[in-house]
Amino acid sequence: MKLAISDLVAAFPDFRVAALVLEGGRIAPARSPDLEAYIARQQDEARARHAGVELSAIPGIAAWRSAYRGFGIKRTSYRSSVERLVKRVLAGDSLPAINGFVDLYNAISLKYELCLGADDLDKVSGDLAFRYSRPGDTFLDMGAAEGEDPNDPPKHGEVVYADADHVLCRRWNWRQDARSAVGPETGRIVVTVQSNGWGDVAAAADELARLAAQEFGMSARIAVADAATPVVTL
Repeated sequence: MKLAISDLVAAFPDFRVAALVLEGGRIAPARSPDLEAYIARQQDEARARHAGVELSAIPGIAAWRSAYRGFGIKRTSYRSSVERLVKRVLAGDSLPAINGFVDLYNAISLKYELCLGADDLDKVSGDLAFRYSRPGDTFLDMGAAEGEDPNDPPKHGEVVYADADHVLCRRWNWRQDARSAVGPETGRIVVTVQSNGWGDVAAAADELARLAAQEFGMSARIAVADAATPVVTL
């Protein structure tokens, strides 16, 4: 399996992705005491680090706002995944409790102020790519409200993350597709750690790999794609 960012490097030369494949072990449906303490610490440190600071002045958020404007996203209702997490925590809320692995990677996202996404590797087809949307792309919105149609294909020219069959994440890292969600039954996971001119994706990936081994018994392999190496093998 390969991961490519080739379509984007001309317009976004600072885009950088660390991709992890995690296998073995078992995802806990809930947080362990150690993971609970780790998440609480990241929340406390984020609140202390950004006390009195506007969201727009936080480097990781500013970098993604600039990138979103670069492909035509101006509405404030569409924000990167890391901005939504930081905003939630700074407002006094806790990170959402979904399952042990998702909760872990959200805490890593908060700590490093980078966008992370994870997909069940057994529900992904072919190679992966961050690219511009294409006619025929499909997307089932994980965040669709009850009673809403989850079918929400990307707009023309939108940056997406996709496998060979469908879009895995719309608006770069705004919202994930429901078909490849990671749950306690997931055996293999592919994670992307994304930056756009700010942040250390390799350090975040290394910490995620270490904690996934500690918490869930998973082993990891990591590859980093950037403008100099826009296609990597996972």
